[in-house]
Amino acid sequence: MAPSTVAVELLSPKEKNRLRKPVVEKMRRDRINSSIEQLKLLLEQEFARHQPNSKLEKADILEMAVSYLKHSKAFVAAAGPKSLHQDYSEGYSWCLQEAVQFLTLHAASDTQMKLLYHFQRPPAAPAAPAKEARRRPPPVARNTACGLWRPW
Repeated sequence: MAPSTVAVELLSPKEKNRLRKPVVEKMRRDRINSSIEQLKLLLEQEFARHQPNSKLEKADILEMAVSYLKHSKAFVAAAGPKSLHQDYSEGYSWCLQEAVQFLTLHAASDTQMKLLYHFQRPPAAPAAPAKEARRRPPPVARNTACGLWRPW
């Protein structure tokens, strides 16, 4: 039977720790088991390739995860470093695809059509801005007719 809250208040700090320790330990083990199960689900295809019909122990799952990460890290290192321009281009392309996909999911408005038209133009390579452009803030247009500030 679990002690009541009144009985717990009467316990010394050492006795409280003794009661709390098994609960904390169970929570820690549950977190570990949950994480191992998530690893198993993430690397399910890798496990099927190496050990198709075997029951995996926790140690097997951890070893396979370490092996997979080492292999992935070696593969990325073998691909070589990317140039800044290549990295910029890949990021721009990914962002462009995401933006176009988002814009095409919703009803077309004038702003969406302008954005889609703008995105169809070829991207400009990143260039170092001039010193004067860095010092001056970008121009800001204000719509005084309705009293709202808008950055465009």
